[in-house]
Amino acid sequence: MEKVRGFEVAKGFEDKGINLPIRKTKYSAAYDIEAAEDTILPSYKKGMKPTLIKTGLKAYMQPDEVLLIVPRSSGPKKQGILFPHSAGVIDQDYYGNPDNDGHIFIQCINIKEEDVEIKRGEAIAQAIFQKYLITDNDQAEGERLGGFGSTSK
Repeated sequence: MEKVRGFEVAKGFEDKGINLPIRKTKYSAAYDIEAAEDTILPSYKKGMKPTLIKTGLKAYMQPDEVLLIVPRSSGPKKQGILFPHSAGVIDQDYYGNPDNDGHIFIQCINIKEEDVEIKRGEAIAQAIFQKYLITDNDQAEGERLGGFGSTSK
């Protein structure tokens, strides 16, 4: 079977019991993403960097597709989770990169007054595969060589 789009376990997580994301209902647009390990989200204070939650996942897709990582609607109320960047963008060429194999991390801040523990296997985000368009004069030719923040390098 030809691989079109989907999820795989990232290198280093093969023996960690990672669940591949699934849609919960027939008409759901998003796949639920789980935490790969227990993680403490400290209560947010001004100037703090976001906490990176490991998923143990990587995603493959077609060249004209992107994977959007978006918050769960229940995240702020139930878990205190917000995404400081609103949504994560996983590009097709992030898959298998030499820095981290395309491992997907979820950047989070905790808006509750107390620290929050995210348990391994707990749903923390949603992932949506999406087609995208490019402009008539697009001339992008660069190649990704790494993970977080590597697009412009």
